[in-house]
Formats: sequence, C-alpha cells, structure tokens
Amino acid sequence: MNRKQIAVDVVSDVVCPWCFLGSKRLERAIAALPQAAVEVRWRPFQLDPTVPKAGLDREAYMLGKFGSKERIDAAHARLEEMGREDGIDFRFDAIRIAPNTLDAHRLIRWAAAAGAAVQTAVVRELFSSYFEKGADIGDPQVLIDSARTAGMDAAQVETLLPTDADKDGVWQEIEMAGQLGIRGVPCFIIAGKYAVMGAQPVEVLLDALKKAAEEPEGM
Repeated sequence: MNRKQIAVDVVSDVVCPWCFLGSKRLERAIAALPQAAVEVRWRPFQLDPTVPKAGLDREAYMLGKFGSKERIDAAHARLEEMGREDGIDFRFDAIRIAPNTLDAHRLIRWAAAAGAAVQTAVVRELFSSYFEKGADIGDPQVLIDSARTAGMDAAQVETLLPTDADKDGVWQEIEMAGQLGIRGVPCFIIAGKYAVMGAQPVEVLLDALKKAAEEPEGM
C-alpha cells in the first residue's frame, strides 16, 4: 500500500524559540503517522527585519523589547523548561548577538534544491547553533559551516553569500506570508488546507496530519 503524500509548509524564523519547539513537535507528530509520507518545506519569516546585517547586542536588544531583566529571565526560564520536554537544551546565556536572519533564510532556500531532507537538516543545524551553542547565525562562516554539516556544497554557499542571490525571492515569500495573514510564527500549513498557528502540542499537529492523510486523493 502506497503511503499518502502530504506536504507541510512551515513558516518560521530561525531566531524564534517557539519555532524551534514547533519543529521538534512536528518531528514527533510525523513519526506518529508512519502511514503518511510527509515532506516538510521551510518558508521564511523575519520577526524583526530592521536588525542590521551585523546584528545587535542581544542583551540590549531584549531589554528594549521586554523592558526588564526580570521579564526576560522569566520568559527564558519558561522556554528552558518547555525545551527540556522536547529535547532542546536552550542556552540563552550563551547568545551574544541578535542577528539579522536574511542570509540564514537564503541558505535555507538554497538547501531546498538538494531536497527536503537536506533543507530540514540545515534548519535543525541553524536552530541548534543559535539556541544551544550561542552561535551568531548572521555570520557567513557559521552559515557555511552549517551548510557543510547538513550535507550541502559549502563552497557554493561561500560563493553565493556575498552576492544578492535570492534576496528578492526571500523577501517575496515573506511578503506572501503577510498577504496570507500570517503575523506570527511558527505557522504550519498542512496539505495546503489546514493551518496550525504557534508551537501547538504534538496532538494538535498530529490531528491535522491525520485529517490530511484521510482525505480521498484529488480533494
């Protein structure tokens, strides 16, 4: 029996901790539905496109957003606890730079040409590098190393990064997300029909996947 083919488009930003949580929960939902062949496609979103290319001091940036260290610490503590449940070792104390993620999204876009598995591997590597190791994922060398680890042609990435290749394509996709009404991430669009907003529990994602899997072909 052939497995039902299901496409899942994940609109996310690699500096969004909820997107990291959501990605882990999606993995678990997919693993719980072996009767479906799920292809995950990663779509760009920028939580803050105004961050300069060189990035900003993260502590000062977060203080500007949250207003106090106490509020930041409380948010981080909650995420660290949730992360442990999903196998994520959040290390917010190690993060020094709030990066602009345009180049990271260009890398993710290029990874799609090597297949969905490679693209997902790149996204995982970027999430882990930023949130578990404190790496600056706006740094070209970090992006090149992430590409290499995920199985991409690192030399090609090194050649493309200094150019404007695919900047317009990424911006167009981000604009399209806005036109679809997506104002926050993660957003999971399953089979082009079911939208799941936020880092929902595994059961919510699994339910949407099951609905898509149970639909007759051609619907």
